[in-house]
Amino acid sequence: MSIPGETPNPYGQPQPPQQPQHSAYGVPQQPQPQAANPYAQPTMAAMPAAGYGQTGAPMGMSPAMPPGIPAGGGGKGGKGWLWGLGGAVVASAVWAGVVLATGGFGGGEKGEKKEKPDLAGYVYTDNLCDSTDTETFETEGYDKKDDSSSSTSNPTHSSSQDPALDSMTCNIDFKPDTASSSDYSSVWLYTTASRHKKTNPAPEFEATYRAYEDQKSSSYSYEVKAVGGLGDEAYVVTQTNRSSSSTSGAYVILAVRDGWVTYQSTWSEYISSSSDARAKTSDEATDMLKKSAKATLEKMRD
Repeated sequence: MSIPGETPNPYGQPQPPQQPQHSAYGVPQQPQPQAANPYAQPTMAAMPAAGYGQTGAPMGMSPAMPPGIPAGGGGKGGKGWLWGLGGAVVASAVWAGVVLATGGFGGGEKGEKKEKPDLAGYVYTDNLCDSTDTETFETEGYDKKDDSSSSTSNPTHSSSQDPALDSMTCNIDFKPDTASSSDYSSVWLYTTASRHKKTNPAPEFEATYRAYEDQKSSSYSYEVKAVGGLGDEAYVVTQTNRSSSSTSGAYVILAVRDGWVTYQSTWSEYISSSSDARAKTSDEATDMLKKSAKATLEKMRD
């Protein structure tokens, strides 16, 4: 019985089904040659000779057959051909799966070459305050606030270690050594350091701090400048306060990237205008932060 839509086989036997052109992994397969009619045996003259240095199929194999698939006539030969062809397709699919899994085609995440993190010799510490330089600020007339009457210690620190990112922080409250107990003053230094172990922070580092330039209002704005002498790149963010106030002081951020390690120190000072103490200008605060950062980063490498 013939199948509707197909040319009837004059011998009444169904033809081998057309094989799919793609494997299960989406890898294109070469079109399979049409099977030879098992009832039309080729003559010896039509068989190409097999031998060294000659083209053609080996003796006893139909040239229409893919290599490695036995030729044969009748129903048994057809089934053997189908079994061999199915094995070839499966083997090809398995090969494609192995290549994709190992990134042999060069695509996908597994095929991409990962950067080795450049930690530039910096080590993780669970107490960044131990490495944070305070001598620079003490020389400039600042003392750590006494924490005996406070519910929190001074300085305070925190840390977190993770396979992707190590984070460390230190917060220190200062007071001008010339300020009286009745003077209002708020002076603190907040320092953070991060060891990036999976992602290179370089492409986004500058943009992170340049974004401050877009944060402005009627009372304040920010200026961002690149500075040299620290790490691979460093930036200073300075806040300019345009509103009248009964306090004076500076708000400055210093950011440093050295390899895949990032460091930031923030100076915030507000002193009452009636105080005997004098607040540092933005330029003076920047100089202190640069000196302290250089000493701190050296300690972090120890």
